[in-house]
Amino acid sequence: MLKNPIPWPNGAKCACAITFDIDADSLIHISKPDDSYQRLYPISMGRYGPDIAVPRILKTYERLDIKQSFFVPGWCLEQYAPLMENILKKGHEIGHHGLLHEDPIKTIGNEQADAFLRALEIHKKICGRHPVGYRAPVYNITPQVVDLLVANKFLYDSSLMGDDIPYRLKTRQGSLLEIPVHWGCDDWPPFAHYEEIGYMMPVKAPSVALNGFWEEFDAQYEHGGFFMLIVHPFLTGRLARWNLIDKWLEETIISKKVWFAPLEKIARYVQKLADDGMYRLKTDHLPYFTTQIRA
Repeated sequence: MLKNPIPWPNGAKCACAITFDIDADSLIHISKPDDSYQRLYPISMGRYGPDIAVPRILKTYERLDIKQSFFVPGWCLEQYAPLMENILKKGHEIGHHGLLHEDPIKTIGNEQADAFLRALEIHKKICGRHPVGYRAPVYNITPQVVDLLVANKFLYDSSLMGDDIPYRLKTRQGSLLEIPVHWGCDDWPPFAHYEEIGYMMPVKAPSVALNGFWEEFDAQYEHGGFFMLIVHPFLTGRLARWNLIDKWLEETIISKKVWFAPLEKIARYVQKLADDGMYRLKTDHLPYFTTQIRA
């Protein structure tokens, strides 16, 4: 069913990444800039991610000997710097995720460029390196952001939904890989109940929500594809939810031929296949449109 499956390394039938967006309490500060500091409940909910959930997640990864990717707003990098140092120390990747989780659609122009570049400098300061991957807050990547990624030599983006497997984005300025997301593998629909930022999802039982994710994995595994979760520590890192994922990871590693890797490693592998002439990437030429479409 996949037109162009990627030959994964070491006989793996599927590449897999459990990616976390560590938004923490940036969400309440960006959405309620006048009085966020007064809103203790949403601040505490966001802080649960770096304070409680991420250490729990890192213990699972260490026990199972897997490395994965985290996307973090620049403000959160500074606010939770010791945690970021621990993530890097354990061999995981940290990607660019905006400055204060600002929506790129709402900040087009100088405001967006300034936020992007300020976050980039924070990455260099806290992480000691230039990030190679980017995920747009709420997936709202714009042509301006793509141009910023190309100009700053990013390897990949992970915000678009144009395929089941990695593909290439090409602009007049250059190109980068796209590691595609989609809402069926995101924990926001089943778990996000957050009135202050406009989301009131009916919270599903952990087993119900996660079974939907595992059905997505089963299809990718059957067809030699790519499976990625896009999840948040303050949601999926909650005890009952992560307990089930921990068990799924352990069982999957034992029983299936899956390559678990951070997105940087997956992107570099796919790019090398293409560079060596061993794989032909699907290419999307951007922008899709240059003017507003009207009836």
